[in-house]
Amino acid sequence: MILTDLLENNVEQFGEYPFLFYRDKALSNRDLLDAANRLAAALKQRGIGAGDRVMVCMPNCPEVFIAYQAIMRAGAIVLPVMFVLHPREIGFIARASEASAVITSQLLLGNVVEAAQEMDQPPLLLVSGLEDHPAAFDKVPVEDLQSAMVAATPDKPGITPKPDDLAVILYTSGTTGQPKGVMLTHRNLYSNAAAAVTLAEEEEGEDEEPGTTLGVLPLAHIYGFTMANTLFMRGSSVVVLPKFEVRAVCLAIQEHRIKRFSAVPAMLYALITDPATADYDLSSLESVGSGSAPCPVTLIEAFRKRFNADIYEGYGLSEAAPAVSAHRRGETIKPGSVGRPLPGVEIRIAGPDGDPLATGDIGELLVRGENITPGYYRNEEATLAALKDGWLHTGDMAKLDEEGYLYIVDRKKDLILRGGFNIYPRDLEDLILQHPDVAEVAVIGVPSDRMGEEVVAVIVRKPDAVVDEAGILDFCQERLANYKTPRSVVFLEALPRNGVGKILKKSLREEVAEQVSLE
Repeated sequence: MILTDLLENNVEQFGEYPFLFYRDKALSNRDLLDAANRLAAALKQRGIGAGDRVMVCMPNCPEVFIAYQAIMRAGAIVLPVMFVLHPREIGFIARASEASAVITSQLLLGNVVEAAQEMDQPPLLLVSGLEDHPAAFDKVPVEDLQSAMVAATPDKPGITPKPDDLAVILYTSGTTGQPKGVMLTHRNLYSNAAAAVTLAEEEEGEDEEPGTTLGVLPLAHIYGFTMANTLFMRGSSVVVLPKFEVRAVCLAIQEHRIKRFSAVPAMLYALITDPATADYDLSSLESVGSGSAPCPVTLIEAFRKRFNADIYEGYGLSEAAPAVSAHRRGETIKPGSVGRPLPGVEIRIAGPDGDPLATGDIGELLVRGENITPGYYRNEEATLAALKDGWLHTGDMAKLDEEGYLYIVDRKKDLILRGGFNIYPRDLEDLILQHPDVAEVAVIGVPSDRMGEEVVAVIVRKPDAVVDEAGILDFCQERLANYKTPRSVVFLEALPRNGVGKILKKSLREEVAEQVSLE
């Protein structure tokens, strides 16, 4: 159960085939294996070895696949970092992890160097497509990635990680404070990918070829990282896009006759609202897996109507490597549910004392299995708070129905306490999205001296819509108990999101608290 076995096993089981399509190039699984071994050797030559942390900060591209495999082959630990982060955020991760090296691209070199210069011991920078090395960077060692690989040997490194060795440290987005480094072992990641593959193969049967999928999820996010691992196990091919663009997605689906891929709700919303999709033949598309953020029922229905394709919503989090539950093809899709637990994953809905609650009752979701993190890197306090008696306390409020389907009600931290009543923002968001003039909504709680917290709806209107605050409040009052109705409505051009499209409610609360007066 080690991730460095994935590539060799893939070549041995499926033979050489075009594994990765990127722009006008194709890379075979054998090409990828040779490149990963070369880069692993280059890292070892530069003193990178067992337990060292190596940051990868690049848009989706073949070099990310190569780097992840190479780092683990050298016995080191992968630090995936979103390339859209501010240098200050990159610098925090570099310092907290004491990264020994960073693999990046020429486009991001300035940001990475700015981050690295704050470290006591600047890391080695291996830069894809290195064009120059300005004098300002003299304090930070910089080398060309491709040159380092060409000079190295393609022989397999003589290092074999153990299943419980760390493979990845993934720093969370920091939506509730400073980012925490989620530690994930080879066993965590391998077992979760294998569970996802087991589900897929059970659903498709032995006769269906894995085919080609679309790699549009950020590989620096745990969702994209694990989906990439499943490709090796299944013998699939992937069209890799550096970023999400509607026309690029549609062209890939049309040219490669893609049946299924994984995405986040923000991407699905962009597809149903962009008229450019009408210019392409998307008839091959059968379904899309959705995760990382709640997928509104209205979006699921609109997507099915527009593309004649189902959305299979699932649930996961970085600490679970990441998949916890998913809908299965051929089974009932229950709107609002995130499906049933993956094989080998146990879940419990617990009360404040940790004891299981009855079916239908709302409590905190606890998760247990081989996929669960051993803790947070150099953060014992956070580890003890999240892991108790073998159970991960997710911080998500949820419930189970009679058939074992899981429903995520809301984040525990997003729960609004108004005058002693519990208000779950997700319920209000699902309702407000039914308004014909609303494109997106986030419901938040803001401090109130009188009520403890008050409910504020932050809305993005549809193009040309003119709905105002009174119209939204009337719509809610006709359908909600008075105590649940928002006290105020704020309209924005766009909602703040992180690199994978999740709404940043912490930032939103801070921004909105300065704009509204509720007393």
